[in-house]
Parts: sequence; C-alpha cells; structure tokens
Amino acid sequence: MDREEKNILQSWAREIKIEMSAAQIDLLSLYLDELCAWNTRMNLTGMTSRKTIIKELLLDSIFPALFLPEKGSLLDIGSGAGFPAIPIKICCPDLKVLLIESNSKKVSFLKQVIRLTRLPEIEVIQRRIEEDGGMLHSGGYNIITARALAPLPKTLALCAPNLAPGGRIISFQGSGFKNAIKESADICKKHRLFLSKSIPYKLPEKRSSRYLLVFKTSIERISTIKC
Repeated sequence: MDREEKNILQSWAREIKIEMSAAQIDLLSLYLDELCAWNTRMNLTGMTSRKTIIKELLLDSIFPALFLPEKGSLLDIGSGAGFPAIPIKICCPDLKVLLIESNSKKVSFLKQVIRLTRLPEIEVIQRRIEEDGGMLHSGGYNIITARALAPLPKTLALCAPNLAPGGRIISFQGSGFKNAIKESADICKKHRLFLSKSIPYKLPEKRSSRYLLVFKTSIERISTIKC
C-alpha cells in the first residue's frame, strides 16, 4: 500500500472505532499487494483498481471485527479472494479460521497469502459446502461468514448446519435487506435462527447504506424473525 491507501484504511478504522496496529496494517498491505499481483493473471475480484478493492472489499470485510469475539472458531464459506475472512483474521488474530473455496486457482492464491502473512491457525480447503450433506464439523463453528455467496435464504440454509449452539452467522446486505429477511423466514424457523442485530453503515464515497446482519441460534426461539 502507498501512503494514500494506508490513509484510507486508517481513516476508516478511526471512523468505526477499531484499533489497528502498525503490524496489522502491514499484513493487510501485504495481502492487498499479493491480491493485485495475482489479479493481473486471473480474475479474483472482478475489480482492477486497487482503491476500489480497498474501499469496496477490504474496508467492508474489516467492519464485522467490531462485533466478533476475540477467540473461537470462524468458518468462511465461498471464500473467493479471501473477503472477509483474511481481513477478519488479521484484525482478530486469536480466531481459528477455516476457509472453504471450490475454485482451485483461488485456493492456491489463499494458500499463498497464508504462507506470506504467516498467520497462525488459519487453513483453506478446496470443496463445495454442499458436499457430504454440508456438515464440516460435528461441533459446529462459533462464527460463519459468507460474502456474496448466494441470496440470503440459500446462504442461511448452507451455513446453519455448521453453526455451533449460540453461534452467529454474519451476512452482508444492501438496502433491500428487509425483503431478504422476510424471504428467509422459513429457513430461520427450520434452523432455529433469529436476527440478533441489524447494523447500518456506509462505505467511503457511497451514498447508500449497507447492513451487517447477525443471526444467532436459539433452542427456545423457533418463531419467525422480526425486521
């Protein structure tokens, strides 16, 4: 990252009140540099501008760190180029992270990032989440993220079988999130999920708000979610 790019990152961190050390910024910079280098050979993000990647992907991926526990296990489904799992891992280094990605080239990129950053307790495996009934670990994961994986009902259906009791699913949504929630009512009832938080925020230079949805599991609450 050059000075301007680091200023964008640091300004965003101050705005959302997240503490970020110089070492963490260096790791995010290393990740971005490697991503942009690979992006010239293969389409990892659909974006060619470094600043666009920072403002629309990197900053967006950092935001959930404000609402995550310091420790626990995180599963990222359909990791692609590593958003949001890699930035979250850098911001929350004590989380144990597993990335799931079906594309072999993207898996190779993610493994290279892990080697370069030397992040501990993070692994990437190549597979589709639907394989073997969609279950990865019998105990489940404390946190599950899935950015731009599928419409919300399908995303929740894929995530829910892997969620530990009391765990949370993090979903990134746009202004139409209320309709997405209504469309997910049957899935939430089936898997005993409820909407715990709906957090609005705006990315730099964007007029419309985005929403971070946090779904949790409940043994007792089986009714449909509320908007």
